[in-house]
Amino acid sequence: VQLQASGGGLVQPGGSLRLSCEVSGSTLQYFAIGWFRQAPGKEREWVSCISGNSKYADSVKGRFTISRDNAGNTVYLQMNNLKPEDTATYYCAADRAGSRTGICRALPRFYEYWGQGTQVTVSS
Repeated sequence: VQLQASGGGLVQPGGSLRLSCEVSGSTLQYFAIGWFRQAPGKEREWVSCISGNSKYADSVKGRFTISRDNAGNTVYLQMNNLKPEDTATYYCAADRAGSRTGICRALPRFYEYWGQGTQVTVSS
């Protein structure tokens, strides 16, 4: 199973980006997908996840929206009203057990497969 994250870039505060996470080697419906981010010098932080439900970290709630296209084997993270503190490398990850339960999880240790990361920089 491979995950390919894309869509990062440089954006001004208040701007928007849409990240994509494409799953290959298996079928998206068999996985819960999580988005995590890591800024330089900081620990990896959970951002959002989706299975039968979807959840968001408090820091992004109301600004980010996660969605999935099972036919396209892709999960999206729409990020609006971006702030400088959102600057980080964003990673998507896949959790097989989370698909069976329909409940996505926030801890990185539950995710078996990880993408390579895409850089998001929010700066004026």
